[in-house]
Amino acid sequence: MEAFKDKRILVAGLGVSGTAAFDALVKIGAAPAVCDDRDIEKDEPRLFERLRALHAGYYFGGDPVPDEAWDYVIMSPGVPTSLPFVERARSRGANVIGELELAWRLGRGRYVAITGTNGKTTTTTLTGEIFKAAGLKTSVVGNIGTPVAAKALEADDDTWFVTEVSSFQLETVESFRPRIAALLNLTPDHMDRHKNMKNYAAAKARVFAKQDRGDVLVYNADDEIVASLADNARSRRIPFSSTRRLDCGAFVKDGMIVFAGSDGGIVPVLGEKELQIPGVHNLENALAAMAVAFAAGIDPGTSAKALKGFTGVEHRIEYVARVGGVRFVNDSKGTNPDAGIKAIEAIGENILLIAGGYDKNADFTEYIRAARGRVKKILLIGTTAEKIRVCALEQGFTADDVLITGNMAEAVGTAAACAEPGDTVLLSPACASWDMYVNYEERGTDFKARVTELEDRT
Repeated sequence: MEAFKDKRILVAGLGVSGTAAFDALVKIGAAPAVCDDRDIEKDEPRLFERLRALHAGYYFGGDPVPDEAWDYVIMSPGVPTSLPFVERARSRGANVIGELELAWRLGRGRYVAITGTNGKTTTTTLTGEIFKAAGLKTSVVGNIGTPVAAKALEADDDTWFVTEVSSFQLETVESFRPRIAALLNLTPDHMDRHKNMKNYAAAKARVFAKQDRGDVLVYNADDEIVASLADNARSRRIPFSSTRRLDCGAFVKDGMIVFAGSDGGIVPVLGEKELQIPGVHNLENALAAMAVAFAAGIDPGTSAKALKGFTGVEHRIEYVARVGGVRFVNDSKGTNPDAGIKAIEAIGENILLIAGGYDKNADFTEYIRAARGRVKKILLIGTTAEKIRVCALEQGFTADDVLITGNMAEAVGTAAACAEPGDTVLLSPACASWDMYVNYEERGTDFKARVTELEDRT
């Protein structure tokens, strides 16, 4: 903590993470300045008044950040490190780190860090449930909603931070060293920021870069990129697989989820069909969570009980309602094509798909191919609507089956009008939400509200 006192500190971005970082710094006696491209005085007047009361320096709404000799620049995940003022600060000697790294330096506790392209939230939530069931002092934090910095100062040596970490957060870690890291899978995402898969994978690999032999890396043995990255880990490696037997790790044997220890003994945990979360991807999430639990020394019975009772997370293949014989499913958390593919495969057939949103420079070809034979109509929203429409037409969908709609209300209404009893209206956008909503939660909540309106009219 002393390293941050009496230092010139700039917090870049006042979203949830940035505000938590600012608050933590103030609590330890530091005096950070802040910057944000929004007009905080107008958009968040209470926060602005607090900044004024603390006499914090602030630069808002396009006001240039002065080229001062900052000691630290604390980055919010959504703020690119390539911005000119950040590069100038770094060139003048500033230590540019993120909120996750700050929390690591300020607090105590033991970390489980879970990352990957898809499944992070489900796996993190499920892991947290297992740890809590084991009676461990557990805080579920990170990209899942509660910033680590908001809890770091409360932690003691017995605290377990079960942490969802994104590639944006991992870009700005330096000394962060989780006791247990988990790398779930890697498919193209955030190419608007990372530019290519090499950079994206390198960011994800930082989750285990500082681990040593006393730490553990849980990884997906079925994912070639992940397995290749794991070869470079110095930590003890525990693989998981949904497709094959492993000498050591978590896998499925004769319909049972099992764990094989380094001594060759196989411990049965529960039947694959006892899971309440659908799809192969959720089987993988369960295997990963179970492997993390084994690495933490949690007994199999505790893991089995938590796995059996887990029904999923909000906005991830979430059953909403059945209206007029038509099922409505909210997968707003599906913010990239691979997540969308998994949702489509989990539902299976007779789908009316609502898709589209913010453009992350994704390729939708495989997403549309997965929809063929399963999806009856595609209802499109957001800035990627035309891009996805063209892709769908190229992949054999007819113009009558691919419709651009203006907003969520129109998309849900059109889908409901076209659906027949037994069909499923699935919101799985394969895109981020930032063109129309603050976040995917707001988008999913809007979808559910429109479904409720349908219920009220029937």
